[in-house]
Amino acid sequence: MHNLSLLGLLAVPLLGSLAIFALPAGRDLLAKQIALLISVLTFVYAVVLGVAFKTTEGADRFQFAGSWVWIKNLGVHFAFGVDGIAIVLIMMATRLVPCVVLSSWRTFDSIDGAEELRAPTRSPKAFFGLVLLLEVFMIGVFAATDVFLFYVFFEAMLVPMYFIIGSFGGPRRQYAAMKFFLYSLVGGLLMLASVIGVYVSSGTSSFAFADLVGHVPTGATQKWLFLGFFIAFAIKAPLFPFHTWLPDAGAEAPAGGAALLVGVLDKVGTFGFLRYCLPLFPEASRDFAMPILILSVIGVLYAAFLAMGQRDMKRLVAYTSVAHFGFIGLGIFAFTTQGGTGAVLYMVNHGIATGLLFIVVGFLVARGKSRQIADFSGTAKVAPRMGGVFLIAGLATLALPGMNTFISEFLTLLGAFTRHKALAIIATTGIILAAIYVLLLYQRTMQGKLSEKVSGFRDLNARELFAVAPLIVLIFALGIYPKPVIDIINPAVKSTLQDVGQTDPQPQQAAQPNSDGGHK
Repeated sequence: MHNLSLLGLLAVPLLGSLAIFALPAGRDLLAKQIALLISVLTFVYAVVLGVAFKTTEGADRFQFAGSWVWIKNLGVHFAFGVDGIAIVLIMMATRLVPCVVLSSWRTFDSIDGAEELRAPTRSPKAFFGLVLLLEVFMIGVFAATDVFLFYVFFEAMLVPMYFIIGSFGGPRRQYAAMKFFLYSLVGGLLMLASVIGVYVSSGTSSFAFADLVGHVPTGATQKWLFLGFFIAFAIKAPLFPFHTWLPDAGAEAPAGGAALLVGVLDKVGTFGFLRYCLPLFPEASRDFAMPILILSVIGVLYAAFLAMGQRDMKRLVAYTSVAHFGFIGLGIFAFTTQGGTGAVLYMVNHGIATGLLFIVVGFLVARGKSRQIADFSGTAKVAPRMGGVFLIAGLATLALPGMNTFISEFLTLLGAFTRHKALAIIATTGIILAAIYVLLLYQRTMQGKLSEKVSGFRDLNARELFAVAPLIVLIFALGIYPKPVIDIINPAVKSTLQDVGQTDPQPQQAAQPNSDGGHK
């Protein structure tokens, strides 16, 4: 019997999106209320699935699985299932959406919306409908177990995000939206060619992920197919040097859209490394691991230095994400359980921390009608609650011990150190650089002499506090006790390493004395 759980999870936001688009013009408040209700229901649904997910020994790797024939002649199925990696990312994504809905409640109103964020050609109704539609595709891309279906969701995500950036973004929104679309489209075309190549070369007459693992020919064929998938995912992640679209898209997107773009959509790239690149192309993954590790370390340092030189708050936050994705790439291609588990946990924690940072930066932009750091000096003096939330988001971004991102960063570096000591040591300097650019950002916006632009700022209201409170709770909860999430992730990471033919390096055993006083 097919399990309908994941279809239901897709159906809830899809029906909500259709209901919002069907509303007559001018019903913006009702659209917001529907978006909030549906997003909360979707999150509750995802949590129920997460609680029901079995982590005991002998449990199926892919759970809540269902498969329905879609294109029979090609062996394409409408197939879903989640492992420990996918379920935690789905829960993170569905948690972030209600926060984005609440934080964007007044973004497009004439009362306190910044000029650069208002787009008279688009109504708030369209924005919230697009957010729910994007949520459908985000869930689908993590839950798909048919490679062709995954590709469909991978490409479909571009459409609502393109309109969110291009219709509701800043002054250069059209340029940023087109750049985002073209980069992603090129990556998607490379992936499509590789998907077809995998289907033909495997000889399985199936696009099912389980059928394809172990059936892709080795040698040059596997390397070329790997590169097609890898480049598509590296653009989406974005991994250095494929990252150049993100600062523009992150800066010009409305704050809620930027939170989803960096918090969730970019994780599809790193998720793809683990789910598809490693198991489908194990030989090529091992062959290309070192160049990818080097690019990851370069990305950590390069993006950190660029972040320190930014004057635009949103561009700075976007560059911090490029650095963080370097740590995630380092953990994945170290081929250790610690590194892989840390990388997945980093995906979750980065989505929470950076989502919060983008949201609170959005509050600042909406009040000050500017993205320039220099315009917000002394904000904490007139808006202490905003200053406190900004500080928490910043400290989480720099991975302060006790915050959720610390254990993620620690595990990725520890996992990398067991195999690549020099690269791990170099990457560790990124932690110091992160402290510099985050603390400088906080000092220049929240402290110092009170700027005239912020002298009349109002502090966070009840709705805005409700929007950020769940993320703050998760930052501390996962920072203090991440074990429940790690227990879900670990089995899936170990299965992935087995698919790629890698095991954790064994520590050298100390010589043990035997019964006659000698040594073994």
